[in-house]
Amino acid sequence: MKARDLHNIPDVQASPDSRKLAIDKVGIKAIRHPMRIQERSGGVQHTIAVFNMYVCLPHHFKGTHMSRFVEILEEHEREITVETFQVMLSEMVERLEAEEGHIEMSFPYFIEKKAPVSGVKSLMDYEVTFNGETKKGKQSFTMKVVVPVTSLCPCSKRISERGAHNQRSHVTVTARTNDFVWIEEIVDLVEKQGSSELYGLLKRPDEKHVTERAYDNPKFVEDMVRDVAAVLNLDERIEAYVVESENFESIHNHNAYAFIEKNKRAR
Repeated sequence: MKARDLHNIPDVQASPDSRKLAIDKVGIKAIRHPMRIQERSGGVQHTIAVFNMYVCLPHHFKGTHMSRFVEILEEHEREITVETFQVMLSEMVERLEAEEGHIEMSFPYFIEKKAPVSGVKSLMDYEVTFNGETKKGKQSFTMKVVVPVTSLCPCSKRISERGAHNQRSHVTVTARTNDFVWIEEIVDLVEKQGSSELYGLLKRPDEKHVTERAYDNPKFVEDMVRDVAAVLNLDERIEAYVVESENFESIHNHNAYAFIEKNKRAR
């Protein structure tokens, strides 16, 4: 192709469409990109995030320009942070000439923890997802954190002569915020409401401690979501939330589940 012809390549995506059907979300999914995130301790953590990026498509356009989503990621290189995440959302809507846009960014986040007795250090990983949305000229931001904890069954403890069954539980908090909230704050909040928190590494004195702590602090799946929700209700930075708890049962062939959703601004 001659050089002068490069400027005459047809833009098929921008061609008109006659079906008069708008598309709510169109874009790219499951693209990985390096990022860094500020730790509450003052350090910086480097990790890999999986991005989903969408815009709405008016009915009169045939398609969107998929390459522009990747261009926005590449322009930020390794400097993607919480702040630039929201900047990217604005850039995406503007460059794709859309009225609405949505970005999801999921990544593992590591927190160093000390065992309760021996003090031995180890890393715990947590699943985190940032969701940003622009709709009708307004931006909203939600953060989802999956926190594994131990839950011990109060019924099992009451009716058994020896011991009680316990299991690992995943407590998921999805919070819409109006101010900055550390990931560690959500993790701390949830871990305090479990029968016991989890650790990456435990010595024998630590195992004794967490086993007895769980036994002294039994929780149904219903208790977990209620206790977490009660604390979230007190935080004015959190406008709305969803709390889920899933217990991976140790004596049943099913999981126990509970869910609470609340919009604190709703009247």
